Amino acid sequence: MTNCRNILLSWAGAVALLSSVQAGAVEPDSPWSEVVAEAKGQSVYFNAWGGSERINSYLAWVGKRLSEDYGVTLEHVKVGDIAEIVGQLEAAKLVGRDEKGNVDLMWVNGENFAAMKRQALTWGAFATELPNSQFVQDSPSIKADFSVPVDGLESPWGGAQLVFIHDTATVAEPPRSAQALMEFVKGDGRFTYPAPPAFHGTTFVKQLLIELGAGSDATAQALANDVSTSDFESVTAPLWEYLDEFHPLLRGAGKSWPTSGEMTRQLLDDGEIDIALSFNPNEATAAVKGGQLPDSVRTYVFDNGTIGNTHFVTIPWNANAKAAAMVTANFLISAEAQARKADPEFWGEPTVLDVSTLEADDRALFEGIDLGVWALPIGAGSVLAEPHASWANALEQAWLERYGQ
Repeated sequence: MTNCRNILLSWAGAVALLSSVQAGAVEPDSPWSEVVAEAKGQSVYFNAWGGSERINSYLAWVGKRLSEDYGVTLEHVKVGDIAEIVGQLEAAKLVGRDEKGNVDLMWVNGENFAAMKRQALTWGAFATELPNSQFVQDSPSIKADFSVPVDGLESPWGGAQLVFIHDTATVAEPPRSAQALMEFVKGDGRFTYPAPPAFHGTTFVKQLLIELGAGSDATAQALANDVSTSDFESVTAPLWEYLDEFHPLLRGAGKSWPTSGEMTRQLLDDGEIDIALSFNPNEATAAVKGGQLPDSVRTYVFDNGTIGNTHFVTIPWNANAKAAAMVTANFLISAEAQARKADPEFWGEPTVLDVSTLEADDRALFEGIDLGVWALPIGAGSVLAEPHASWANALEQAWLERYGQ
């Protein structure tokens, strides 16, 4: 009997050892059933911007659904600037911390993804292995992030485009180009934008750069490639000339700046400016329904289009809960999660799914969303491609040198 008990204990120990060896063994291309099984009981630390109550509330709902369906605990690590997290990952790479990292999933796009890809900080091509990836749109902005090929290293989460929000009660016909905006502020129109490196500010500066260089093949080619291969001063000269004249005419006279796009929306609601910036074509609808903007606001883009892109989630190479991170990324592109995200009642951001490929019940989730008259009409206004990711930091540094306090 004692021998039998010892054999049972030895077998139990072997099973425990095998389980510990297998824990965390999931790979990007592992069978989905294995991913789901390993994810159960894991906590996924999702580093994502925490500056919006609506987004925070949405992620709380995501956490509830993940817990109910998969036994996964979502911990939203609220971040002000994801570049700081990239810096932490760079430091971990340098000291060889290749396991048990404290970032399992992170919200990224543009220059941050480019930096992670360049330094091998991402885990692997997991995105194309997610079951729901079959419903994702086949678009250039999903295949390349700020001109950097995605290669399955990040999973799309939401679409976005630079838009302008104005109050028709005070501005019936808003300016629809960079030059028209200049004339608008010269005529006592009230405007401002966040100081780079705030995301909305950098995006607005890139928008001006693209528009002011429109028609120049040299500028278009330069912006599509790494900034180090271009004559930066020559390409950006029209931008600085414009801003030198523009800034003294703004709210704050180029001496004080909003800290975010959300702050420009608040300034619009307070009657301090006439036009706010957003990177969400549906934000005005969400704001009106939430009592943050008056019913008289409308959304528009410049006549020749505005910058648009896709934002993503990625898994660091040393993530501790890779399986749970994959399950989370897959849920984020489910019809259920994307429809709720697209609904202004909860967030109001365009989906990355090709709705036409969904089953009828899932399509109905999107067909029932009412964007109202306040949002940018679906399909309205052309989308301009982002410059190469390297341009963002170069423009931010140059802007700060010229206009920073």
